[in-house]
Amino acid sequence: MNGYLNILKPAGMSSAAVVAAVRRMTGEKRVGHAGTLDPEAAGVLPVMTGKATRLFDFLVDKEKEYVAVAAFGASTDTQDATGTVLETGGNYPSLELIREKAQCLIGDIRQVPSMYSAIKVGGRPLYSLARKGIQAEVPIRTVHIARIDVLREMPDHGAELRVACGRGTYIRTLCHDLGALCGCPAHMRSLLRTRSGVFTLETALPLEEAKSLAAEGKLAERMLPPDYPLAHMKRIDASPRLGKWVQNGTKLPLDSVAGDIPAEGEAARIYLKGQFWGIVRRSGESLLWQAQIAPEEEKER
Repeated sequence: MNGYLNILKPAGMSSAAVVAAVRRMTGEKRVGHAGTLDPEAAGVLPVMTGKATRLFDFLVDKEKEYVAVAAFGASTDTQDATGTVLETGGNYPSLELIREKAQCLIGDIRQVPSMYSAIKVGGRPLYSLARKGIQAEVPIRTVHIARIDVLREMPDHGAELRVACGRGTYIRTLCHDLGALCGCPAHMRSLLRTRSGVFTLETALPLEEAKSLAAEGKLAERMLPPDYPLAHMKRIDASPRLGKWVQNGTKLPLDSVAGDIPAEGEAARIYLKGQFWGIVRRSGESLLWQAQIAPEEEKER
C-alpha cells in the first residue's frame, strides 16, 4: 500500500501511536507521519505508507492551519492546559485588545517554546529532560505566522483563534505570548489542526473509521496516491521508448522528456504513460533519480 492516509487524530493519542495503529491496519512496515501533533491536540495527521515514505522531503508541509482556544488568566509550565500553573492574573483582555495584539505576532517571529516540547537539545527531547527535573536552555526559534483570526469569545475567559502558520510553529507558545502582549497570563486550552499542506480536515478519516474499513478490507479505497501532495512540483513525462530505463531507475537524458523542464538542480515528478514513477533531479543534461515509486500494477508483475 503505497500512498497516504489523511487521518483525523483524536486528542489524547500521540502521533507515534497513530503510526503504529496504521502499521497494524495495513501490515506495512514502512509507515510514518508528515508532521507531528502533540498528544493533547486533534486534527489532520497525514500518514505515509510503503514507498510513499521516500517522498517525505518533497512534501509541502510548511503551510498549516489550526483552530485553538487561548485561555486568559493563567500561564503554565507546558504552555497548555496540562501543565502546572506558574502565574495568574485577572486583567482579562477584550476581544478588541486580543485582535490588536495578535497583529504583533504576524510575520517572522521568535518563539521560546516550553521545556515540555519535543525540541531536541543534545540529542534528547526537552520534555524528557523536564520530566526528570533537568533544566536546559530552550533554543529560540524563528517561525512564520501568516494570519491570526480572532473568531469569538469562549467560556472561562477564552478566545478562539484561527492561525495560518509555517512549519515548526508552537501554537501553545503563541497563546502564551499573546497573553503577555495583552497583559494577562495565558495558555492554550485546546488545539485542532485543520490543514497540513494539501491535507484538510474536510477529507480526514477518523481513526476509528479507518480501523473499521481495515477490518472490512476496504482501507485501500481511502488511500491517496503517492503524487497527491506533489502538485507544487513540475511535471515531466518520459518518452515511452525509455520505459525500461524508467523501470530500472537508470539516468535519463533530458531530451527524452516533455513537459515543464526543471532548472539545474531542481527536482520534478516524472510520469511514464500517464503513471507516476517518482522524483528526478536535473544535473546538467541528465535526470537523476531521487525517489522511485513504481505503480502498483508494475510492482505486481
